[in-house]
Amino acid sequence: MRTITPRLRTLVLLFLAVTGALLAGAGPASAHAALTGSDPSQGVVVTKAPDQVSLTFSENVSMNDNSIRVLDPQGKRVDLAKPDNLSGTTYGVQLKSGLGKGTYTVAWQVVSADSHPVAGAFTFSVGAPSKTVASVGDQEAGGGVVGWLYGFGRYMSYAGYIVLVGGAAFVLACWQRGSGVRAMQRLVVGGWLTLTAATLWLLLLRGSYTTSGSVGDIFDLNLLGQVLQTKTGAALVSRLLLLAAAALFIAVLFGAYDKREEEEKRDLTFGLAIGGTVVAAGLAASWAMAEHASTGLQPGIAMPVDVIHLLAVAAWLGGLTALLVALYRAPADAPVDSAAVQRFSRVAFGSVLALVATGIYQSWRQLGSWSAFTDTAYGELLLVKIGLVALLVGIASISRRWTGRLAEAAVTEPETKTEPETKAEPETAPKTKTETVEETQEEAAREKETVKASVATKEASVKAAGSGAGVPAVSGVSAASGSSGSSGKAGSADDDPERAAQLARQQSAMDTARQKRLRDADPHRFGLRRSVLAEAGVAVALLAVTTVLTQTEPGRTEQDAKAATAAASSSSSSSSSSGALTLDMSFDTGGKDGKGVVRVDLDPATVGSNEMHVYVQRPNGRAFDIPEVKVAFTLDAKKLGPIPVNPDHVTTGHWAANGVQIPIAGDWKVSVTVRTSDIDQVTVSKNAQIG
Repeated sequence: MRTITPRLRTLVLLFLAVTGALLAGAGPASAHAALTGSDPSQGVVVTKAPDQVSLTFSENVSMNDNSIRVLDPQGKRVDLAKPDNLSGTTYGVQLKSGLGKGTYTVAWQVVSADSHPVAGAFTFSVGAPSKTVASVGDQEAGGGVVGWLYGFGRYMSYAGYIVLVGGAAFVLACWQRGSGVRAMQRLVVGGWLTLTAATLWLLLLRGSYTTSGSVGDIFDLNLLGQVLQTKTGAALVSRLLLLAAAALFIAVLFGAYDKREEEEKRDLTFGLAIGGTVVAAGLAASWAMAEHASTGLQPGIAMPVDVIHLLAVAAWLGGLTALLVALYRAPADAPVDSAAVQRFSRVAFGSVLALVATGIYQSWRQLGSWSAFTDTAYGELLLVKIGLVALLVGIASISRRWTGRLAEAAVTEPETKTEPETKAEPETAPKTKTETVEETQEEAAREKETVKASVATKEASVKAAGSGAGVPAVSGVSAASGSSGSSGKAGSADDDPERAAQLARQQSAMDTARQKRLRDADPHRFGLRRSVLAEAGVAVALLAVTTVLTQTEPGRTEQDAKAATAAASSSSSSSSSSGALTLDMSFDTGGKDGKGVVRVDLDPATVGSNEMHVYVQRPNGRAFDIPEVKVAFTLDAKKLGPIPVNPDHVTTGHWAANGVQIPIAGDWKVSVTVRTSDIDQVTVSKNAQIG
């Protein structure tokens, strides 16, 4: 026990550390729908106030009454009624009539088709830009405390599912004797309780997670009612109903099934296998029908593939957890046998093959190109996951070798037992490990019988002492009894029953400890335990990365959204009757929050006075503030410049300058210096024809 507890404690600490680091570092859940266009477009200056504002997304989204808000320069709402679906993936909201001049802010927050919230904001101006008090900042949909709690709930739901399904499959397919082992029962029931509690937790958090992000809204019954009407709410409720069926399955597995004879178990095993597979697949579908697989490319194929992927993960990692518990916590008189370990090894190998096949398809579907591995957050996380899977497979190969040695030892042991005694080794020859174990077991049995006889004799002596001197002493112990009685202690008769019970408990503990020492003395079993423990540690980190991956925008979606935004900007620039110029430049200062895109709008982009707007966005399209932005114009052909321009800050991620003078027409170099911290700064530039 001294070596077991610290290792399990280390595994638990690893679980908490990895989960905390990943969930805390993940920040708000990345959006899986992206804004690809708007009318009015970002930063545009219109002469007449529009009647409505429309937003176009990369996929269908869900909205509520506050999904699109339009704020005037004083920060007051000027939108009317609930947003409507105008066509396809375009949604709009009507505006009040008679809007005055100035800069207006459009803030939006929606739920993408794969259940994740997404938010953002931009500005447009009527007549001319102005100062605005509206401050929406970097919209953190799904962030904050509620976002962290929701992410932790997702992790625990995955962990509960894996332990529940994998543990039950291990008992049913690999180690049927385990149905009577208390440690295995606790493991599977613990998985069921974890998944049930996590599902209820997610159901409560869902409303606040997709709207305000406030802790006070977690128990808002109105939000809960709205959640139940969504696709995600239906998936969570269906999961709870399937968990009720899973509870019946567990009751039969560890109740009636355990009490059946071996012959009677065969038919029941088949029925439990069919029923358990149906319930496990249904639970997996509750994820597939509401997340990545349910939207995007080929959802009809992606959802069944996702179900198979989750089942394979549960069979492998959940079975691995069950094997770890069996190796460490199984009773000494009923350890997990080598045949069960071999059966699990075959199941794990088949699960890995299924994971590879389904994983390749999912990677192609979510990324779409090789460049997405390095150019998107989803691709980078996927590379980490692939590395952890490769490490896990490598450790599993070591476990397979230990499994083979354990099986060989199990085959050799019966052969050794059947050898005639006449062929025994001379006394001087070294004893084999099997002979040593057998002799130790025989010695333990003899000691146990001796102690039992001693305890029975003492009980008889106590009864004799209590009934008077007329009862004859038992042969063989009369001397001991007499010497004990002649000591003059009158109260010894009352203490002997407690002493006898104490001796019995001590002997039982000694027997258990001796059996565990015998079990753990096997080097093959010891090596297998260590390798399986290492596998479990990697599996904890792998599950945490997978949880964060499911909350990250797929690489294909991110790249498609960038392409659509660039195309819309190009179209807007080329079709503008005023001849306005728009330049987009990516930057990376190398520091924290150092990556982004800076956009320069110059209107009317002619010789003379011009109006300039500068916008700074994160790679995901969200506006954010930086300490300093400077612009310079240089005409190398005429050796003019650089002409510096220091724009004024208007609102989050937006700077503007009026009266920017361009002296002559030509191919001007527009340079933008971006500073994201006291020391992190970079200058990016593009050439454009002005005038």
